[in-house]
Amino acid sequence: MDNNKDHKDKKMDHSKMDHSKMNHDKDDHSKMDHSKMNHDKDDHPEMDHSKMDHSKMEDPKSDDHSKMDHSKMDHSKMNHGNHDHGSIPMGMAGHDHHKMMIADFRKRFWITLILTVPILFFSPMIQDFFGYSLLLPGNPYILFALSSIVYFYGGWPFIKGFWSEVKKAAPGMMTLIAMAISVAYFYSSATVFGLEGVDFFWELATLIAIMLVGHWIEMKSVLGASKALQLLVSMMPAEAHRVKGESIEDIKLEDLLKDDIILIKPGEKVPADGIITEGTSYLNESMLTGESKPVKKELNEKVIGGSVNGNSTLKVKVEHTGKDSYLNKVITMVEEAQKTKSKMQNLSDRAAKWLTYIALTVGFGTLAVWLILGFPFVYALERMVTVMVIACPHALGLAIPLVVAISTAVSAQNGLLIRNRTAFEESRKISVLLFDKTGTLTKGDFGVTRIESVDKKYTSNEVLRLASALEQSSEHPIAVGIIKKVKEDKVDIPKPENFKAITGKGVEANVEGKKVKVVSPGFLRDEKIAIPEDAYSDAAETVVFILIEGKLAGYIALADEIRPESDEAIKIFKKNNIKVLMATGDNEKTAKAVSDKLGLDGYYAEVLPHQKVEIVKELQAKNEFVAMTGDGVNDAPALAQANVGIAVGSGTDVAAETADIILVNSNPQDIANLILFGKATYNKMIQNLIWATGYNVVAIPLAAGVLYSSGFVMGPAIGAVFMSLSTIIVAINAQLLKRKIANK
Repeated sequence: MDNNKDHKDKKMDHSKMDHSKMNHDKDDHSKMDHSKMNHDKDDHPEMDHSKMDHSKMEDPKSDDHSKMDHSKMDHSKMNHGNHDHGSIPMGMAGHDHHKMMIADFRKRFWITLILTVPILFFSPMIQDFFGYSLLLPGNPYILFALSSIVYFYGGWPFIKGFWSEVKKAAPGMMTLIAMAISVAYFYSSATVFGLEGVDFFWELATLIAIMLVGHWIEMKSVLGASKALQLLVSMMPAEAHRVKGESIEDIKLEDLLKDDIILIKPGEKVPADGIITEGTSYLNESMLTGESKPVKKELNEKVIGGSVNGNSTLKVKVEHTGKDSYLNKVITMVEEAQKTKSKMQNLSDRAAKWLTYIALTVGFGTLAVWLILGFPFVYALERMVTVMVIACPHALGLAIPLVVAISTAVSAQNGLLIRNRTAFEESRKISVLLFDKTGTLTKGDFGVTRIESVDKKYTSNEVLRLASALEQSSEHPIAVGIIKKVKEDKVDIPKPENFKAITGKGVEANVEGKKVKVVSPGFLRDEKIAIPEDAYSDAAETVVFILIEGKLAGYIALADEIRPESDEAIKIFKKNNIKVLMATGDNEKTAKAVSDKLGLDGYYAEVLPHQKVEIVKELQAKNEFVAMTGDGVNDAPALAQANVGIAVGSGTDVAAETADIILVNSNPQDIANLILFGKATYNKMIQNLIWATGYNVVAIPLAAGVLYSSGFVMGPAIGAVFMSLSTIIVAINAQLLKRKIANK
């Protein structure tokens, strides 16, 4: 297999995404610039050190979510009287705004209900039906006055929503409701002032009351869809304990600065990302990374803002606050995923739009047909109003956004950060999963097992010492393993000069006047340098070679341990008919040993980072739907080429630019969960779409009166009940996704 073909890095083009319905004119969600973020995780022998950038990240364009105000957002999917509530209400201010809207609908419902009681009581039609008579002087005018209050007060959200839809040239549910109640009100009013006919004020009042209570219940259901994200937003404490010399001061979170030292008491939430300068404790990160067990944190280890401290006191040096913090990046990522539209959502949006036109056409057609058949105008009008009321494009409009709101936020809580919704929804199609080895299938926690000198001029200790000079600035697992050994043996680390990367093969630098290289076996083969026979005595070891002045001085062998979760994850993949392959920079023996132990379907050994994209292309040429796991920098071309690119091993560094999905943890079980989540999400979308579509196909003809000859005629009030129930069922079904995901 030739994996050294030329290739062009495939960049992700987001410009084609349809954001046209997302109206955020009043708020500033600048795109996050992840371009300078690097996640070094490729197999060490072939890693490209030229791309390693461990400098601090500056992101001036990102929003500071610690101070964000979403109260002015136009969340365009749910239009309740010109108060638009999109896929989810975003941010704490948006959350509060949504609660205010619920309170408003509740208030309007109760006042409307109180007025509806006397309207029903004094209605001649109701009196005839129940066999009593209580007609007051000026009875029609009393009904007109009460109904006018119901129409203009109770019906105001729908009238206002209608004008909003007209301005946007996007007629929808509010148009249908407003037209229905307006026709009912003005026709009935006209009968009071001389037009021949019978009013139906009681239907009007009942209709508005049912619509209000339906929207009230629906909005409460939608609010529940945002709770997972709101929980993330509310995880940060309001204050921090800043250490100033011998004193401690309590300050607001927004006053916290980089490099401040903060005190975190037992049981408190960590107020910012930082590094422990004093103390050891167990932290609960479950709501941030999905890691269920408390994680032990010691001196010089990182902590995440929003995690909960255990039983010990910690002192932490602040690294990131506001827009730069892990939690705020996660929130931004979730919000961006929820704002973008997948193919399925665009389909549901188009269906909802056409349903509105169909309902209007059928409504006026129904009026005409009943009049042609010789029925009274008021009867034909009632059929038209019922058609307009019962049609529910709103259920179609909600079918996808509610599921997305829940799946993206709950996935984030489980350490699965979705950047590309389409890729997430299509994860159910994955037929081949191409794994990186180090840190994913294996723990990535390398320990030095052997240090061998092959040149009598240098001792094994000197080989280790010179190698450590080149590896001290790297965060790669093998480099970390070498430095850990150096520290254990208390070996001093010399300073390198003229540091350079050997693309995909290793690194070189001048150390104490000597030209030193730490390279892969591939480099030795390219340079025609013989590899010692005993270098690979243990197939499970990974070996790096040290050259001094162009000659082999020795080698360092390291061992990595296979993750216990890998075996179970691979069983899940195979159960779902997914072939599991591995691409690694390790030698043939090591790759085969790992593959055989895990029962993989195949492997690629000694693969350079740029060759992985060719492997992905070859698999796609065989009509495979490929998911690729790798780091967000060295594997960027392959992640972009793959049908689903999954960045792993980035930890709390969430800026993998070309990845569709980011795994906070490197646990392969999370990739299995990702696929199961994707399937559950897709299935829930399909259920909602089938229900919303099927409901309208059945309900509209019934409302038009197709069963009249069988004695079944549906009134506007009953139509309103069915319409409200349709939307509520969609909302509740979306909520069930939480339980489904929790059981995965």
